[in-house]
Amino acid sequence: MERKKICVVGVGLIGGSLAIQLHERKLSSKLIGVEINEDHARQAMELELVDEISTLDNAIDESDVIVMAMPVDTMVAMLPLILDKIDGQIVLDLGSTKSQLTDAVRSHPKRGRYVATHPMWGTEYSGPQAAVRGAFENKAVIICNAEESDADALEWVKYMYNKIGMHQLEMEAKAHDLHAAYVSHISHITSFALANTVLEKEKEENAIFELASAGFESTVRLAKSSPAMWVPIFMQNKENVLDVLKEHIAQLSRFKESIEKEDHAYLIRLISNANKIRRIIK
Repeated sequence: MERKKICVVGVGLIGGSLAIQLHERKLSSKLIGVEINEDHARQAMELELVDEISTLDNAIDESDVIVMAMPVDTMVAMLPLILDKIDGQIVLDLGSTKSQLTDAVRSHPKRGRYVATHPMWGTEYSGPQAAVRGAFENKAVIICNAEESDADALEWVKYMYNKIGMHQLEMEAKAHDLHAAYVSHISHITSFALANTVLEKEKEENAIFELASAGFESTVRLAKSSPAMWVPIFMQNKENVLDVLKEHIAQLSRFKESIEKEDHAYLIRLISNANKIRRIIK
């Protein structure tokens, strides 16, 4: 397929990382960034993540493909407006929740030009300087409600993800949000809560961080993630997140009870059952 002029709306960690691979894999003839944060816009140009920074309207007019890489609450508001403005261009998003987004444009006359996707990758950092070369290689991307997208739009998006080294899965938006709550969203909430627990304790014992090991660092790493990104995700996926939290709290209560009662056998069973995760995570 021929190279395309591609607009990336939101040139931060995810958008910037994708921009690198779009250029390196010769998918883009021109990369146009749209970024409301002036510091991020300047950094994106300095780091050569995009060829130019433009307004949204000008970028849409000049582009063949529009990639939405902003927070998910902004996406829900912006996607219908972007579809209003396009004339045959392909639109895709990189967001972590899908139900509200797909519902927002279900009846839009240009719905077919939109492909709902979620590349399953990220770090705890944000902004253009956090962009990573080769970030998406050998990772999974979820394509949601594929049957609602036009065949040519879907074909190009699949081609793009294949070129940057991602393996592809398809599922309905509601199923995606449920699975994402279990494998991504709860991990972040747990990390935020543990960090707050330790920070509260640190008020009493200043030496606590001097004792922190690599295990602690890996467990709370996600607590450095941006609230601007994660609050909208939790709110949009509220029902699934609350269901997962309820089960997580129940599991914590079982550990608490077994330790309080000095029930060694039950504690061993809980940990042994948790060890079964080795079948999934090597």
